[in-house]
Amino acid sequence: MARLGIRTTAAAMGAAVLLVTGCSSGDGGDDLITIDPATAAVSPATTSTPDGVVHPYSGLIDSITFDPVTRSAVVVANDPRSVLVVPSDGLAGADPASAGRPTALDSDVRDVSIGSDGSALLSMDRQVVKLNLTSGEQTSTPVDGQANSAVELDDGRIAIGTDNGSVHIVDPKTDQSQTVSGFASVDELAVTGDNLSALDHRQTSLTAINLEDGKLGVALRAGEGATHLATDRFGRILVTDTTGNELLVFTADPLLMHQRYPVGESPYAIAYDETADRVWVTLTATNEVVGFDLSSGIPVETGRFKTVRQPNSLAVDSSNGNLIVGSATGDGLQVIPSREN
Repeated sequence: MARLGIRTTAAAMGAAVLLVTGCSSGDGGDDLITIDPATAAVSPATTSTPDGVVHPYSGLIDSITFDPVTRSAVVVANDPRSVLVVPSDGLAGADPASAGRPTALDSDVRDVSIGSDGSALLSMDRQVVKLNLTSGEQTSTPVDGQANSAVELDDGRIAIGTDNGSVHIVDPKTDQSQTVSGFASVDELAVTGDNLSALDHRQTSLTAINLEDGKLGVALRAGEGATHLATDRFGRILVTDTTGNELLVFTADPLLMHQRYPVGESPYAIAYDETADRVWVTLTATNEVVGFDLSSGIPVETGRFKTVRQPNSLAVDSSNGNLIVGSATGDGLQVIPSREN
């Protein structure tokens, strides 16, 4: 059951602080207090027709990431493993899978983020692959262990989060690197301006990383079981608290929690429409996707749509507002026009 009411800055901060001083880059994560990572609720069978258009898709869709430069979606599926780059006009066609370009990879993809030059970073076992979304060219950065996440910094370096609780900052041009440790795991990373923040599922925390001295900064608890994040054009970090049924809103400079808002049962995937200034969240317990306007300081619901079963992945094409929803149970790839209402 979702909580009633809204938790804003003062109350949220009082309950949210984990650390007020940073850990050194040499601190290990073996003695940290951790929880089992939160997972999406198992969705019930759909009882009504999903909104928009649903295209058949081979495979259980694990993630969808949209690149505004090339206007293409990176669709990652498991069972069988596949990575497909689908142009925006292909998503509007009768068969997006046929319109996409398949990409062959050596192992499963744990995370996808968009680079600044029409490329995507694919986090995998022992490597991060930079994929040119136009040509299909691949370049690889080796990783010691499982890469859970990777993002490109403004200066061209790549920050890589691993399952052993470290962040590696790598310069692809010089091969120079630095390592910041002290997490239980580094599951997602967020870049907001000059700031880098890490989401740790096993600690359900969001932590600032000081890039200048290679140390951890302030860490805040991110609800009861945080799973995914997105950033917006105002430099905020938007986090789904899947266990706590809330949307969390942070700023990074300094790291503060500003809002906690109940959004429904099992919020999971999240995407931001920078043109409409809307954040969209999927609710896997009810097979829905819900949009919120954050401009007033209190999230205001702006739209609600019925989705395919198990909507574990979500992206948005900010040029037209189309939501792209993927089913993790094989029920297809869904495209929903979100600006018609």
